[in-house]
Order: sequence, then C-alpha cells, then structure tokens
Amino acid sequence: MQNLSVRSVGIKAGRLAGYVAAIAGLLAVFAPVAVQADSSLRRLTTRADVFGWEAVGRVDIGSEGFCTGVLLRPDIVLTAAHCLFEETGERNDPTRIVFRSGLRDGKSVAERKVARGVVHPAYKYQGEDKALQVRYDVALLQLGSPIPAATAAPYLVQSFDGLGDEVAVVSYARGREKALSKQRQCSVLGRHDGLIVFSCDVTFGSSGAPVFDMSGNRARIVSIISSVGRYNGQKVSFGMELPALVSDLYTAFRTGQGVLPVKSVTPRRLQVGSGTRSGGAKFVRP
Repeated sequence: MQNLSVRSVGIKAGRLAGYVAAIAGLLAVFAPVAVQADSSLRRLTTRADVFGWEAVGRVDIGSEGFCTGVLLRPDIVLTAAHCLFEETGERNDPTRIVFRSGLRDGKSVAERKVARGVVHPAYKYQGEDKALQVRYDVALLQLGSPIPAATAAPYLVQSFDGLGDEVAVVSYARGREKALSKQRQCSVLGRHDGLIVFSCDVTFGSSGAPVFDMSGNRARIVSIISSVGRYNGQKVSFGMELPALVSDLYTAFRTGQGVLPVKSVTPRRLQVGSGTRSGGAKFVRP
C-alpha cells in the first residue's frame, strides 16, 4: 500500500506545528507519474527581483511565527486558515497580525496591520477528516488600510480547469524567512475532489503561499499551499481549488459569519423632547 503523510506548514511559537495523517481520497488518484524536472528555488534578493511579486508577503502572527499571504484586493490578503489558530484550537486575534508586502531583508514595500479575519466556515482546525482540513484550509484577512495597487498589484484567482501540469510558487519559509523565494516550475501530480498534489519545494512557513498559473500575461492564483508530506519517499505539497472557497469567504465578510473581531454595536437611548443634537428624537407639534 502506498504511503502518504501530510503536515501543516505554518510556523508558530518557534515549533513545528503539524500533524501526520492519511488522506484517503487521494490514494486512488495519486500515483507516480513522469514529470519534467522541477526548477530550483531562487531567492528574490534585489528590488528588481521582487518587481511584480510585491503582492506576496509575510503574514507575521505576533511574535509567534509567520505564514505566507497574497493580496487579492488592495485591502484583502489570502492565506491558510490554520495560520489563524492557536495550537490549542482557539482562534488568534487577527488584530495581532501584520502583513508585510514584498518583505526583503527587513524592508517591505508596504506594511499593514490586520483589522479583521475570517476562515472558511467548513474548516475545522481539529477535525478528524484531514482531507477536509486541507480542502477548506483558506482564510481572508482584511487590512486596516489598503495597499495601493501601484505599490503592490493584487492577483486574480482562477479555476484550475484547463491548466497544464506545471505551476510556480512564491513563498517564505523556515531558513528563508527574510526574503521571498520563487520556484519557477513545479508539477501538478494529482487532483481529486477539490484537492491538489504538487511537487513544489515548500516547508514550514510556506502555508498560504500562492501557487500560480504562469501561462498568461500576468500570473494568476490557482491554489495556495496548505501542507507538506511524503509519498513513497517523494516530498509533495498539498493545496486546494480556490474560486468557490474565496467566494464563500467574501460572503462571510459581508454577513459577518465567522469574522473576528466581532463588530460591537453601542445602543443609544432615544429621549423624547430632549432637543439636543446628540440625543434622541424631537417631536414637533403640527
């Protein structure tokens, strides 16, 4: 029987926050295939290297660790849902999170605090079904103020249907947390029921890293990295199909479902005939 294991790849509190479990739904479709050789990781060291990739940034979770995120709108960052949880299973306070766009050796093109965050309603951090954990491991962060598109142009999300077997990934990770690294070419090894298996070179800290289709004039996001694992001795990474999930998350932002922090409403007492500007109703005799 083939051996498949998976673990999440966020970095929190300096520990490797992970789990190892079977993803049975992929066993039927994931088999060794002949693929072109993947390209190696390239560190984006100079400002010129980062040009065009500024919308990818580091999601710093207080002093506890980081994930990777990417702008979908000037004030919206896409990342992995498990990055918004404590190891106890409690949700992080999103206002402790800072998004550092295009961070490179201590300098970012823009830096914003997070105002609100939402995870996909179907995501269960401590759920027993690990396939579902990966499939719905998606979250959005709303920044306190937008990052101008002229500074960091957001990316579009597109369906995976009709794509070839090659993608690219841009990420931060343990040991290369100070600057983005780009893998220009890695392979799609399998797809099943919303789950995708890649050969992309990622590790702890790469959670939320965007996986790009590079076939058009501008890269488009087709998945994000959720987990890494090994299959028959081969290192693999796991992601999910995005369009429907991202649509669900925008709806959650509009309705407030699962959004933290919860907006508080302060009731105001209406005083009849008070006549004050800041007070309540004033009735006028007809």
